[in-house]
Amino acid sequence: MIALPKNSRQVAALIDHTLLKPEVTRRDIDRICGEAIQRRFASVCVNPVFVPRVAAKLRDTPVKTCAVIGFPLGANLTAIKVAEAKAAVKEGAQELDMVIHLGALKAGDDELVAADIHAVAAAAHTGKAICKVIIETCLLTDEEKERACRLAVEAGADFVKTSTGFSSGGATLEDVALMRRVVGAKVGVKASGGVRSLNELLTMVEAGATRIGTSGGVKLVEEARTRFGS
Repeated sequence: MIALPKNSRQVAALIDHTLLKPEVTRRDIDRICGEAIQRRFASVCVNPVFVPRVAAKLRDTPVKTCAVIGFPLGANLTAIKVAEAKAAVKEGAQELDMVIHLGALKAGDDELVAADIHAVAAAAHTGKAICKVIIETCLLTDEEKERACRLAVEAGADFVKTSTGFSSGGATLEDVALMRRVVGAKVGVKASGGVRSLNELLTMVEAGATRIGTSGGVKLVEEARTRFGS
């Protein structure tokens, strides 16, 4: 849990500056890296193909390189997710956001879900990266959300994350609060998908979020500067 941010720098430090659309170009990547360095976002979150470029751009800055794994469906074989995770870390990723095996979760195959998460988390941790686990809350019942969070924590996740932003819905206050309640104080909660205003960011933090995934980070920081004056 963290205190509510009181200035634009603290707002920026919560944000994973995200660009995951399929039509992204190298020019787009260079732009968001520049934006992240200027504002000191927590990370730049991209598809794995761009990790080497992002890592090079962010070298010697406090901004982390974040890659998505098994994105956006989570339906890859675990071995493929692990290979993707290892490659991303080798190429400079310091944070990995993986999507769980949603079908297995809904079928009640908790052993498979846990093994999938554990394998990717282990690959991340071996490379001294952190692992965030995307549970795609919009597709789950409350019971499934709670079960997914428990499995993620038990399997070694550093964060649980609400959404890919590519399904039928994004983060909600209710889901963030539920996730925080289940994972406790030691595991991060990332609210991702649909956080488009400073008020929304602040309410997500109040509900228990410790990281915000958004493509609108520049706007949020500008809004914070207007409100807080710094």
